[in-house]
Amino acid sequence: MKIHLLTLSLVMTIFMARAQNAEQDIVMVGDVMPSFTIKLDDGKEIKSAAYAGKVILINFFATWCPPCQKELAEVQESLWPKYQNNKDFVLLTIGREHSEADLLTYNEKKGFTFPLYPDKDRAIYGAFAKSLIPRTYLVDKKGKVVMGIIGFNQEEYQKLLAKIEELLK
Repeated sequence: MKIHLLTLSLVMTIFMARAQNAEQDIVMVGDVMPSFTIKLDDGKEIKSAAYAGKVILINFFATWCPPCQKELAEVQESLWPKYQNNKDFVLLTIGREHSEADLLTYNEKKGFTFPLYPDKDRAIYGAFAKSLIPRTYLVDKKGKVVMGIIGFNQEEYQKLLAKIEELLK
């Protein structure tokens, strides 16, 4: 009887944790990418519709987030050099709750060669999720989300690289 109660308790804990994670997601794998507009400090706007027909990698980060720093370092090291000149690929690295000026100062320290985009009021992030970063979404050429990753670990990152390669063939 004790084993059954312990097993039941464990199953319920796992179920509750998964349900909580699902509550944090607005965009799920299989969904169409929501439309959004990146607003730059000078008033210029970049609309997501401009990237229709391309493979899009959207990464949400914050300058204070340690796992985000690891992920961005990997992007700089292995992803950006390989895909930066691919006309069918777009990288949107979006600083949650950061202005363009914040990101410029941050990048002076980090030296990333890929662009960093602001999301000062969480308008873009809020269209995708409620909480937790880093978050990465991979969107295929038809505009469908094919991968969604919360946090950063090397194994998931390698799967992401393989999926990008597959989508660009």
